Amino acid sequence: MKGRVAIVTGGTRGIGAAISELLAAQGVHVAAAYAGNHEAAAALRDRVVEAGGSVSVHAGDVGDRGFARALVDEVVAEHGRLDHLVNNAGLLVERKAREMSADEWDLAVRVNLSGPFHLAQAAIAPMEKAGYGRIVNIGSITALMGSPVQVGYGAAKAGLIGMTRSLALAVARKGITVNLVVPGVFETDMTASMDPRIQEAIKARIPVGRRGDPAELAHAVRFLLDERAGFTTGSVVTVDGGLSMGG
Repeated sequence: MKGRVAIVTGGTRGIGAAISELLAAQGVHVAAAYAGNHEAAAALRDRVVEAGGSVSVHAGDVGDRGFARALVDEVVAEHGRLDHLVNNAGLLVERKAREMSADEWDLAVRVNLSGPFHLAQAAIAPMEKAGYGRIVNIGSITALMGSPVQVGYGAAKAGLIGMTRSLALAVARKGITVNLVVPGVFETDMTASMDPRIQEAIKARIPVGRRGDPAELAHAVRFLLDERAGFTTGSVVTVDGGLSMGG
């Protein structure tokens, strides 16, 4: 992993921060994109630098195609390469179908599905040129199990499954793998924002009896980014404590 260059969206908090820190600790330069929490971005940067890692932070809206392309171009111009893309950024919009506005639907799809596509589309060019690349999309357990109050979010995350497999087929002979990791319920700011009753109900259904630690998901992502994971592509890897088994 040493000497590789990665973009991690939503890379300064929660699961994204865990991924950024793990990669940086293994010698990867991490370009961590974030939406607007400058304090969290500064804290992530300080932690990585203090630990001897290399990181840059980039504020912007990953749902904006212009920002997605500019981010990839900036990283490639600075480092001469882009080896890894982790599409982790997500936006949880909790709303029942009959109450969801058109703007809320569009926002959920733009951030959770269109954003990862625009970034992957931009990243493929430098990866194809190098003959090597790893793209990992972060999905959601909602895409597999559904939720009455996460219709737009669940639809967008389910769309990531089809996008992942289609992209994987498109670049399979070019040294690039594309995979999807599906998190269950983890200890993050996003899950903390959910209705407490829903949180407790879900926790009670997790066979291992607890929420996940973001570091556990980061290690699953780390495997898929490894140079030796070249025979794994188009896969959906579930890291959910058994929740999707219906226990």
